[in-house]
Amino acid sequence: MDFLTDIGGFGGSLGSYVIPFLFVLTVVVFFHELGHFLVARWCGVKVDTFSIGFGREIFGWNDRHSTRWKVSWIPLGGYVKFAGDENAASVPDRERLALIPTEDRKDLFHFKPLRQRAAIVAAGPIANFILATVIFAGIFAFVGRSVATPVVDDVMPGSPAAAAGFAVGDRIVSIDGSPVASFEEMQRIVATSSSELRFLVDRRGIEVSIQATPEIQEVVDSFGNVHRVARLGIQRHGETGNIEIVRSDPVRALWLGAKETWFVAERTLNYLGGIVTGRESADQLRGVLGIAQVSGQVATIGFMALLTMVAVLSVSIGLLNLFPVPLLDGGHLLYYAVEAVRGRPLGEQAQEYGFRIGLALVMMLMIFATWNDLVHLQVFSFLTGLLS
Repeated sequence: MDFLTDIGGFGGSLGSYVIPFLFVLTVVVFFHELGHFLVARWCGVKVDTFSIGFGREIFGWNDRHSTRWKVSWIPLGGYVKFAGDENAASVPDRERLALIPTEDRKDLFHFKPLRQRAAIVAAGPIANFILATVIFAGIFAFVGRSVATPVVDDVMPGSPAAAAGFAVGDRIVSIDGSPVASFEEMQRIVATSSSELRFLVDRRGIEVSIQATPEIQEVVDSFGNVHRVARLGIQRHGETGNIEIVRSDPVRALWLGAKETWFVAERTLNYLGGIVTGRESADQLRGVLGIAQVSGQVATIGFMALLTMVAVLSVSIGLLNLFPVPLLDGGHLLYYAVEAVRGRPLGEQAQEYGFRIGLALVMMLMIFATWNDLVHLQVFSFLTGLLS
């Protein structure tokens, strides 16, 4: 009976995960591909297909430029296919291209000048960053953000803050030279750090420099998910006042949106760098199942929270696509950089080997992320319980 209850509960909650997941991923993928599409059109490139999803088409239509816009069955990405491409990864069909007369090549991506090809490829990740900036800006302008002065109300005994010499009443002025405007901003910087930080605090009118290293702790959120977060051990009590919701004018909101996008990108790169150097654990990398789970959980908080997740995921997708891995946008840009230096493209065989290596790397990343998802979702524990 427990098994049937578990299955029934899973089926009943499936829609609450799938719908938010499809919303988040579709918005992010659509704007990524729209970036490629718009710059390609601006450069006079003929586009055969604009697809959300992979596999067989569910529905679609042709626009006046003969581009096929379609939605496909596998909602795990999307692509823009240019005339002359062999597949959705923009790998050229060289045999077909060689047979095209010179006068018919002006509309084809692979015969465009190098700067235009690079601009078209870079437009996808850039569109992701623009989307994130606009979403953050809209939230800052219309919803606002809670702002509390960065004053220490309590220092936890035995914490890194206590060991470093923080005192009640200290007002945090900056961290590693960057000004801190609110307690929330200080918390975010600390939570995503695992190395020593340099704090400048105002202690009764005297500036004091304090160096402290946050302690990594496992924290369980309201949904039961376990996260590894850096903690310093200082607290602020809301009842002491000076907490308000601040809405920004459109210009400042746009600036804050750009800063927020940069913050997410910087912290993401720092985390990935920490994995490479061994300072961070890779168990926080999530795949499709993890994104679906978090989307469903965030959706229960509200639409603004779901939009925030769209913005964060958009930054992540933009960064991922800029990695210099063949098959990704960054891999194409790497090839174009080599072409700019050499004065001619890499050989067909070299590019083919590069795409195969890129595909292998992407597949390994997907498998690893999916493994993490299964561990976080406790699927293995569930299966073990069934067999025991």
